[in-house]
Amino acid sequence: MSEATNTTTHPQPLSGVRVLDITRVLAGPYCTMILADLGAEVVKIERPDSGDDSRQFGPFLPSGLSAYFASINRGKKSITLDLKQEADCATFLRLAQQADVLVENFRPGTMSDWGLSAADLKKVNPRLVYASLSGYGHTGNINRPAYDVIIQAMSGLMSITGESEGHSVRVGTSISDILTGMFGAIAVISALRHRDQTGEGCVADVAMLDCAVAALENAIARHAVTGDVPVPLGTRHPSITPFQAFPTADGSIVIAAGNDALWRKLCEVIGQPELADDPRLADNASRTDNSDFLNETLAARLQEHPQAHWLELLTAAGVPAAPIRNVAEVVADPQLQSRDMLREMESPAGERFLAAGSPLRMNGHAPPLSPHAPQLGEHNNSVLDEWLTEK
Repeated sequence: MSEATNTTTHPQPLSGVRVLDITRVLAGPYCTMILADLGAEVVKIERPDSGDDSRQFGPFLPSGLSAYFASINRGKKSITLDLKQEADCATFLRLAQQADVLVENFRPGTMSDWGLSAADLKKVNPRLVYASLSGYGHTGNINRPAYDVIIQAMSGLMSITGESEGHSVRVGTSISDILTGMFGAIAVISALRHRDQTGEGCVADVAMLDCAVAALENAIARHAVTGDVPVPLGTRHPSITPFQAFPTADGSIVIAAGNDALWRKLCEVIGQPELADDPRLADNASRTDNSDFLNETLAARLQEHPQAHWLELLTAAGVPAAPIRNVAEVVADPQLQSRDMLREMESPAGERFLAAGSPLRMNGHAPPLSPHAPQLGEHNNSVLDEWLTEK
């Protein structure tokens, strides 16, 4: 184990925090996974019959375990309750009295229908942090189910992703779900800090649509300032040039010459130092205005040699550049392995597979992540005994 990951003697930031997790699929479970990674005790409430929907999503291990489910539910406990049943709802309310945090991702109104709204739970636990993750939030005029691809379309994110106008594509991961999970975890941790200072609980309303719009970076500012409607630009950046992929003799590389000094170095590397003094390319604004000319010029030169040739020269010159790697190449990366970013998961049957680890490093230490995801209802007895037995 590397020094960066030896965390066995270091207490976790959220150690002692109890989280009730009534979420499923991705945004909510991703949020509570972050909390579990940081040391919280996360108890996942699942339907008795089938549990979290993602237990039925592939890929599956030979034993039948969903690797999708396992990869985002590590380190949690699972109990089964049917919140539509009075007895189970009463049990849940007793659990909520002992919890620090509740995270749910139902459509607005669902928890109220069960008598488990934020207002209902505040009556039994005024210190509870109640985090609600939904597609469109608890205010406004939209209340319908939301999936990542829907939010990517609704948020405008899809409109700026793709090769060209009229050919928008989905970002290759469920990015709006993941962003919502991240913002949800930030909201929970912030609310816990607020509770430490005031003694009061808090209600966090985190919407997928809001989170995706927050990630539009400068697209909204560009539209507001210029009046232009941003469109897909392939790998290009809208205001930094060159900052994109270029073909070489045997594949593409990405070059990010983000300032005039790096541009001059790039021109020297490709053996065309005179380009740095061309008035059409003299500064970033000019290069962006004349990007077609610049791209054609660079592509013609870069295609004369293979990737490895250019990457060696660019790296030596200090010009940021990289190959476009596939996932198999990523999981074999020594840098990621040295930082323990690829963690081995283990099924109850002893099967092993890789999943992404936590990117958080505190004082040089990574969280001691669990290699296990819970079986459905695995902790029914232990959680109820521990949480509900009078001390």
